[in-house]
Amino acid sequence: MLASRGQPAEEWPPLSHVPRHVAIIMDGNGRWAQARGLPRLAGHRAGTENTRRIIEACVEFGVPMLTLYAFSTENWYRPREEVDGLLDILAEVIDRELDELHANGVQLRHLGSPEGLPESLRRKVQHAVELTRNNTRLTLNVAFNYGGRAEILQAVRRILADGVRPEEVTEELFASYLHTAGMPDPDLIIRTAGEMRLSNFLLWQAAYAEYFSTPIHWPDFGKADFYRALCAYSQRQRRFGRVLQ
Repeated sequence: MLASRGQPAEEWPPLSHVPRHVAIIMDGNGRWAQARGLPRLAGHRAGTENTRRIIEACVEFGVPMLTLYAFSTENWYRPREEVDGLLDILAEVIDRELDELHANGVQLRHLGSPEGLPESLRRKVQHAVELTRNNTRLTLNVAFNYGGRAEILQAVRRILADGVRPEEVTEELFASYLHTAGMPDPDLIIRTAGEMRLSNFLLWQAAYAEYFSTPIHWPDFGKADFYRALCAYSQRQRRFGRVLQ
């Protein structure tokens, strides 16, 4: 999947600023399939295959952390056949790709709740996280059964359960109760398929993220498209609510 260690990357013009953390809302799998007369699950499988190219691109362009929005808490309301298919696809991907990801230094993390996932899938996810815990080449966060509102509510409940006094609650403390505790906030959020909404993704963490929307459906979003998104990011001035002098 990844270029071997020490192998030279393709020649790309250098980027002036590379984000530490890129998050992607992988949208358009179903529409990609329907446009080809295929079932929606065929689009999800094609989208899964595309993650290989983007993982490779992160390594080549020096992006150390990638978060993929794979399955939201709202996706449970999709047709049962599609939901079951998405769960099966995740299990298949872990079985097929885990050893290679581990060998190439990718650390896997799960953002979201294990509740509601089949027990066999929960064990696979936990094993993948534990196996790759010490890898450092690339951190790959998979947001599966994830919702930003649910994450925030869970953090509030845990803070209350821990008996934290109101005056002790700071942004730093609150962030330590989120799924992303210890991670940098996303610098760049990419959404494919032309949509312009967050869809309950990283609501707290995305406060000052830069956004990039493209009409390209996720299965067709390739390395060159990813590079264009990074170029757009590198040309922006991030103010974080301040006025630059």
